[in-house]
Amino acid sequence: MSTDANYFLFRVLTPLGFTVHCSWHYWEMKIVGDHPVMAGREADVIRALTDPNEIRLSQIDREVFLFYAPDDKRLVCAVARRTDSDGFLITAYPADRVKKGEIVWTK
Repeated sequence: MSTDANYFLFRVLTPLGFTVHCSWHYWEMKIVGDHPVMAGREADVIRALTDPNEIRLSQIDREVFLFYAPDDKRLVCAVARRTDSDGFLITAYPADRVKKGEIVWTK
């Protein structure tokens, strides 16, 4: 991993007490690559991670959390994997509804 401060697009602390990071390269290749509508919406994803309305546990993987924050007409969902006190963004996308899963945190 690069030690260059510009390597990360963001590194933020979630309400669950672990940080989530995302590199510039991953954002462009994976997040925007899979969901072009997320281009330029980094601030929305950071808000979902730092100030969500609700956080749910993935039904498939107990180390994966779904962070939901309201948007103008929809929700922003940021999906992150926790590894001890650190974590990383898996994906982010606009959502019409909250997925099923155990609620682990609410505002």
